[in-house]
Amino acid sequence: MAKNLAKNAGKEAIETLGWWRAHRFLILRRLCQIAVMVCFIAGPTWGILQGNLSSSLLLGTVPLSDPLIVMQTIAAGHIPELTVLAGAGIVIAFYLIVAPRVFCAWVCPMNIVTDAAAWLRRKMGLKASYRWSPQIRYWLIGVLLVGSAVTGTVLWAWLDPVATLHRGLVFGMGAGWILIALVFIVDLLLVEHGWCGHLCPLGAMYGVIGRKSMIRVKAVRREDCDKCMDCFYVCPEPEILRQPLKEGDRRVMSQNCISCGRCVDVCAEKVFEFKSRLDDK
Repeated sequence: MAKNLAKNAGKEAIETLGWWRAHRFLILRRLCQIAVMVCFIAGPTWGILQGNLSSSLLLGTVPLSDPLIVMQTIAAGHIPELTVLAGAGIVIAFYLIVAPRVFCAWVCPMNIVTDAAAWLRRKMGLKASYRWSPQIRYWLIGVLLVGSAVTGTVLWAWLDPVATLHRGLVFGMGAGWILIALVFIVDLLLVEHGWCGHLCPLGAMYGVIGRKSMIRVKAVRREDCDKCMDCFYVCPEPEILRQPLKEGDRRVMSQNCISCGRCVDVCAEKVFEFKSRLDDK
């Protein structure tokens, strides 16, 4: 029974609200992810984004740096250039203000891979073989910093499937497809939302940064919830939806939310909406 419900998650929303309304945030996210990638690929020609997800220049002027990479660089005993530090500050400020883990859902190319694995798992009715603690990703931040300090290198640069996929899409995949395939297989067969929900230290970092960010998913019409569970089936972090659907704060305040909007999409009763954090009524 549960397998069939998961397989049909969002079907009622399509019938009630229409195909676009039931997929709008998913489509907008894909367009955003593709647009970012196109800007990187056409960087030398267009000059919009030059570099990569670890370090880049926006419009040839504004530096953007991955905070986790910068932290590892410092831990390894290297002092980054002032522009690199400024780039990390700009990125932190942006995600600090906007929404929790919005990078994960709207920018990161690996999200397309993990979403594909989740979709296929629901359609095939597969159950996860293992359960991992979602706290692993936070511990991995410390492990990477200590490892970088011990080795004197930016440790994550050798292991990061996000950077591997980005480089592969821009410059050609090569052997990097093996790492990407491994992430897909883990998510599909072993651990539900294994990468984004349990392992990715970059996502964990953006979660910490975005703890106080402004845009939040809110159960504005939770009284209309019919407990169909569609939102739970499609959410990469389903545990975060429990509190807003109970009494008390209607906002999803967890830093683990990736602000993907899929719960908004698939709810035929229109229970969820994106709202300002300040709107606590």
